[in-house]
Amino acid sequence: MASLTLPSPSQSSAFLSTSSAASSSSYYSCSSLGRRTLFFNGSRSRIHVANSVRCELSEPLNFANGKPNIPILNERTLPKFLESARMEKTVTRSNTRIRLFSGTANPGLSREIAWYMGLELGKINIKRFADGEIYVQLQESVRGCDVYLVQPTCPPANENLMELLIMIDACRRASAKTITAVIPYFGYARADRKTQGRESIAAKLVANLITEAGANRVLACDLHSGQSMGYFDIPVDHVYCQPVILDYLASKTVSSNDLVVVSPDVGGVARARAFAKKLSDAPLAIVDKRRHGHNVAEVMNLIGDVKGKVAVMVDDMIDTAGTIAKGAALLHQEGAREVYACCTHAVFSPPAIERLSSGLFQEVIITNTLPVAEKNYFPQLTVLSVANLMGETIWRVHDDCSVSSIFQ
Repeated sequence: MASLTLPSPSQSSAFLSTSSAASSSSYYSCSSLGRRTLFFNGSRSRIHVANSVRCELSEPLNFANGKPNIPILNERTLPKFLESARMEKTVTRSNTRIRLFSGTANPGLSREIAWYMGLELGKINIKRFADGEIYVQLQESVRGCDVYLVQPTCPPANENLMELLIMIDACRRASAKTITAVIPYFGYARADRKTQGRESIAAKLVANLITEAGANRVLACDLHSGQSMGYFDIPVDHVYCQPVILDYLASKTVSSNDLVVVSPDVGGVARARAFAKKLSDAPLAIVDKRRHGHNVAEVMNLIGDVKGKVAVMVDDMIDTAGTIAKGAALLHQEGAREVYACCTHAVFSPPAIERLSSGLFQEVIITNTLPVAEKNYFPQLTVLSVANLMGETIWRVHDDCSVSSIFQ
């Protein structure tokens, strides 16, 4: 019987953060505080980043596919109106009845969220029996507490989803006051409607499972479609990760007049339009494609002008990278100077790595809502952390719920 006991941040404080030039390992330790300034030749001319955490590499690793670019993890991954003093929260909120637990899907992100919130991850024992069954035991009391369970339903989706359901059930039976499922990546989100007869709507089924397991609230990042929030019969907080990517793009020394935001398909036009508006109101282009089967895409035409410009392709996820790779090839044919790919969820199913590292992209910018295996690192890859954004959201949800309970 295999078992796994997740350590607390005090036992393991390593988290992803380094500069783009010195990145050669996925394990880091905090060393000092510094300051850096990001420049952008456009309407967003200058951004000062204070109190950034600069980290040193603990031990160099050799990656077969090259080194990923993992920027410095800092206090300014949030826009200014969402900023907060992490250390102040640590002092003033140390006695709150809040518990944060992590599943086995993405413990690295959970540790970063706990660090930002000034908390320690709750002690939990998760085991796998020989026949594949999952066993979960909370190793500390949660009676009367507001519990937050961090578990993306990333591959293997079914196993991680079942683990989340059992964690929710364990908290409910341990008399937790409220249970919030923090799902950075919501699996089955693409099965949100019927496109043909006799198809299932798996997104609704998964929403029902989470609700019936005992969750009182769901916190998710960049859902594939907004209507997925309506499938839940409980409150859903939909967190957009655009500020994290936008702040990173602001550090690029690219004139705003040379930028064009590209939607890889017609379904992502609304997302790309909102992204372009925040990126110095850049022009928009659309790649028209037709899909002949699941995970198979064919690029047909380009709507918009990209000649001599820096194209930024925006999508919510990259799975096999067929759509975005064929779109990038079309952009180069139409005269684009450089092509950047930006997405929140890096699923990276084969052969995604081969397509993304083939030279079509100047840079592939993703977030750590899903863990990226070391074997999937390649030189053009940039990993941004959403831990500050999610940690701040959890605090605000917790504060709002606490105020509401006082007046009930």
